[in-house]
Amino acid sequence: MTLDCKPDYLTLVWTENRPHVDTSLFRLGSCFPTSTTAREAVFSVYFTDSDFSGPAESTSFPLGSMIPIMASVEQESHQPLLVLLEECEASTTPDLRPGSSLYTIISNKGCLVDSRESRSQFEPRDKSWEIKLSLQAFRFALGEEVFIHCTVMAWDLDSLDKTKKACHYVKDQGWELLDNPSSNSLCDCCDSSCSGRKIRSLQSGNLDLTGSFTCT
Repeated sequence: MTLDCKPDYLTLVWTENRPHVDTSLFRLGSCFPTSTTAREAVFSVYFTDSDFSGPAESTSFPLGSMIPIMASVEQESHQPLLVLLEECEASTTPDLRPGSSLYTIISNKGCLVDSRESRSQFEPRDKSWEIKLSLQAFRFALGEEVFIHCTVMAWDLDSLDKTKKACHYVKDQGWELLDNPSSNSLCDCCDSSCSGRKIRSLQSGNLDLTGSFTCT
């Protein structure tokens, strides 16, 4: 799989090595391939706007403005899935490499650490199989193209624990769990370590996605 990020869209090319596989049936979330061959499925995807209803009008964001980010998976015949952002980092390079300048957005298995010092937050879900993040544009590499690298996880709907969660910080209240505030205690580890034995769900998977923007 190869991923090519442009200022206003990304192109993902999936190469299939198994014989007799119909690449036209492949999906990226709910997106059909832009083109296919016998061995490849190509997806060209334009970036989402402030209400998450379509591509963003621009990939240049003034410092302090909100950057809309959304990830989703196609449900198809699976039991309900819950999409989570496990880790997200910003860098000035299209791939993470030793020595890259980094800004941590989400870490510690789903803790939106950027929300402690900003207005960044997870938005209420419309569907379990998509997740929306409003990220406040931060002071990092001003005027340069910034790449956001995220690990996206899809898990069973009822499998939340301290290693599989979406937590953001609410001023004067503390850490809040997006999907069930009555279980905010799952977020207590966000100020320490949320490590634990990882049990892979039968309907789970992960995908590393990268997008870019410019902060002005």
